Amino acid sequence: MPATDDLALLIDAARAAGAIARAHFERGAKAWNKPDAAGPVTEADLAANEALHGQLTAARPGYGWLSEEGPADPARHDAARTFVVDPLDGTRGFIEGDHSWAQSLAVVEDGRVTAGVIYLPMRDKLFAAARGRGATLNGEPLRVRDDQGLDGAAVLASKRNFEPYVWRDARVPDVRRQFRSSLAYRLGLVAAGRYDAMLRQRPVWEWDVAAGSLLVEEAGGRITDRAGKALRFANPDPRLPGLVAAGPALHAEIFARFA
Repeated sequence: MPATDDLALLIDAARAAGAIARAHFERGAKAWNKPDAAGPVTEADLAANEALHGQLTAARPGYGWLSEEGPADPARHDAARTFVVDPLDGTRGFIEGDHSWAQSLAVVEDGRVTAGVIYLPMRDKLFAAARGRGATLNGEPLRVRDDQGLDGAAVLASKRNFEPYVWRDARVPDVRRQFRSSLAYRLGLVAAGRYDAMLRQRPVWEWDVAAGSLLVEEAGGRITDRAGKALRFANPDPRLPGLVAAGPALHAEIFARFA
C-alpha cells in the first residue's frame, strides 16, 4: 500500500476522531487518573481511540495496532505495517482548557514511519507527511529553520532539560525556552520552522512522536534519540530514550554541547 494512500486514510480518520474529541472538550469531559501513576485520561481519549481503531483497522485489517489507550496488540510484531496512534496527545492541557492538544497518527513499516498526521481540532491545524513526499501544514509545504546557533535559539522543552548536569562543563545554553503540552505539536512546530529545536531528556512513548518524527525529517530536519541514534518504531517496548529534533546544523551543535 503506497504511503500516500495511507496518508489520505490517516487524514480522514484524524478529522473524524478530532470532531469527537472536540465535542467532548466543548461540553466538558470526565477525567480520571490511570493506574500506576500513568497520567490522566478522559472520556475524549477513549472515544477518539475507539473511533480511530474502528476506522483504521477496518480499512487496513492486516495492519498491527499500537495506541496509548488500551492494551498493545501482540500481533503487531508479525504485521508488515503498524498503526501507531495517540488519540489525544496533551491530555493535561485538554483538562485545563488549553486548545493545543492533538491527535497523532502514524503508519510504521520495518521500524520506519511511512505516513504521519498530527491534527489539532481546536485550531484546525493539520500537519501531514508521507516519506519522500515532504511535509505540509494545511496543505502548505514545511521547512525547518536551521540558521540559528543554540545560544539564542527558540527551543521547545521543559525546564529539566536545562539543568546544569545536562550540559558540558555545566554551561547551560542561553535559549528562549517555550513549552507545549503535546509532544506531537512540539514536533510539528519544529517542522514548520516556528521553533528551532525540541529537546526531551526523559523517555518518550512511540505514539507521542512517531508522526512528528516523519514531519521533521520530511521538512529537512534531523531527529534522533538522546544518544544520537536513529529512531525505530513498533518496538516490543514502545519507549524511546529521549529525543532531539532540530535542523541538521543545530542538531549537531546540541550534541556537541551535551554532557
